[in-house]
Amino acid sequence: MIDKPYYAQSQKQFLRSWVLGQMLSGAGWAALFVIAIGLSLGVLYGISLLLPPESKLADPPMPQSSLTQPWDGAVQPA
Repeated sequence: MIDKPYYAQSQKQFLRSWVLGQMLSGAGWAALFVIAIGLSLGVLYGISLLLPPESKLADPPMPQSSLTQPWDGAVQPA
């Protein structure tokens, strides 16, 4: 490493070390953000494992039956 303290460095060296520090700081914050999202998703997944299986088989709360028609197996002529 450099034996000189930061205030005795040249401007170029100081700017390089400052930029590296800023990039590492940003990478640290990004890592914390990604870890927080992962933990949140993990908690939600853990809660979903505690729910009864019937809750996963329930009908959707907003049925889309008005958008689609049930298929009766007949082929429509083109």
